[in-house]
Amino acid sequence: MMLLTRKLPVAALVLMLVAMLAASCGFKRKKYENPIKQDTEQPDKVLYDKAVKDIEKGRYEVARLTLNTLMNTYDTSEFMAKAKLAIADSWMREGGSHGMAQAEAEYKDFILFYPTMEESAEAQEKICGIHMKQMEKPDRDPSHSLRAEDECRNLLLQFPNSKFAPRVEQTLRQIQEVIAEAERRVGEFYYKKGSFPSAANRLETMVNHYPLYSGADAALFMVGDSYGKLGPRFREQSATAYQRIVRDYPLSSYVDEAKRQLTAMEKEIPEADPVAVARMKYEQENATKQGKISGVMGMFRKSPDTYMAAKSGTPANTPLRPSIPVSVPTPEALAAAAASASAGAQADVTVSTVGAANSALDTKPEARQNPPKPEGAGSGEAAPATAQPAATQSKDVKNTKNSKNDKKKKEKKPKSK
Repeated sequence: MMLLTRKLPVAALVLMLVAMLAASCGFKRKKYENPIKQDTEQPDKVLYDKAVKDIEKGRYEVARLTLNTLMNTYDTSEFMAKAKLAIADSWMREGGSHGMAQAEAEYKDFILFYPTMEESAEAQEKICGIHMKQMEKPDRDPSHSLRAEDECRNLLLQFPNSKFAPRVEQTLRQIQEVIAEAERRVGEFYYKKGSFPSAANRLETMVNHYPLYSGADAALFMVGDSYGKLGPRFREQSATAYQRIVRDYPLSSYVDEAKRQLTAMEKEIPEADPVAVARMKYEQENATKQGKISGVMGMFRKSPDTYMAAKSGTPANTPLRPSIPVSVPTPEALAAAAASASAGAQADVTVSTVGAANSALDTKPEARQNPPKPEGAGSGEAAPATAQPAATQSKDVKNTKNSKNDKKKKEKKPKSK
């Protein structure tokens, strides 16, 4: 009896494990997001319901064949749009690089054919999610991050009143957090290397474009220090960066150091912006805490961590564009320098008339039209020989020598009998 009571908990545990294994093996279906609740016995509805069941059970190829049969057979069916969307969803669920690419193409076709349906905004959100799932860490290939940013921005521009817009807005903040982190790492590399013009340009452009980035205060401090090390000519830019930390990021840990720098530079210390104070308090109260296990496992994940992304504020609605470093002169500066140089060169130049109005240049005829005759040509006297150039003299000497040689050769020829 004691032996049976000891074995009962083990049997119950085995049954529980078997039940959990059965549930994980697919006996519990994942419901489809866009079913048709209309209860009819129409043939096109029957085909659609069958395809939905196949999608829920993971038979994606069979579901796509059924949906294509519906679309080809009943081309005027009221379920055409739902069938086309279900094909895209089946590719999305199948996953993989090939499945994701096919799903994106099908979603774009759906938006093209049915732009006014509410499901078009959902399709655009799923396109954004496709690229977000394939995003990599900030120090790796940013192609999917940039594509995800573009697709989420397209939804906010095309469907601003959609119910998916608030959710996509938060997704866009997370994507821009990753892009800004990548830019900050590049700028920090230039900063540590000592290339201060490149560091200041990269970091300042990033902060101006992504002010909601969680590390914007640290980037601004590096901007101020980089401008300070470039010399007194960039003193104003350095002070502006420190003033932005005090005014726009008042709860930052860099505020005290920024105030000390402004005091040493004898610059004005601005007041904290109340809107910025309220925003930073909201971010601190609603910050997502990262667990210890997720922090350790983050080193082995391909996807980036977005728990530091902002929870409020309007994300940037334009792509990031690179700017020109301050050490490179702009075309306007070069044009101004050229104009000042030419004005300085022309300042000493004066214009005045040469001689009187009735000078010999104005009264006498053109000398080149009637060249003067040599002296003594009219009286029969021989004109003095003019000096010839050395080249013409040598040519004359050669010609006379050649003529003498020809005469000697003729004299030496024997007479014919």
